[in-house]
Amino acid sequence: MVNIDDFVKRLEIILDYYGLNASAFADRIGVQRSSMSHLLSGRNKPSLDFVMKILEVFPDVDLYWILNGKGNFPKSDEEVSPEVAKPTPILSNEIYGGEDLFSTINYKEEPKPEIKISSEIKSSNFSSEESEIEKIVFFYKNGTFKIYTP
Repeated sequence: MVNIDDFVKRLEIILDYYGLNASAFADRIGVQRSSMSHLLSGRNKPSLDFVMKILEVFPDVDLYWILNGKGNFPKSDEEVSPEVAKPTPILSNEIYGGEDLFSTINYKEEPKPEIKISSEIKSSNFSSEESEIEKIVFFYKNGTFKIYTP
């Protein structure tokens, strides 16, 4: 959960860094000036839309830094982006006896096996000599189906 007082302090750091007052900052990110005023006074909490607008207009702001103070402002080019960062366990290793919960996960996609159906198998499955057709079911992409009974 975001600590509102700390979030406001980080927001004020951004304002100082870019040399903007609250009104100019609100205009730049496309929010109402009153929204910015209410946020800075602690009356309102920041919405996801508000945070995303900050990140869109000011690319030097790090998401994790503005939300919880972790990371750097302004972003450094040497940082590893969250998409490629190693996952960290939510709970400490002491609870589970020492082994990292995420160390053995491999995200490599397995090659899909090639499926080949010979013409002999096709014809033998649908041969009317062996059995009589009881029903035919049509499955549609929208999740519906129809049953045809000859």
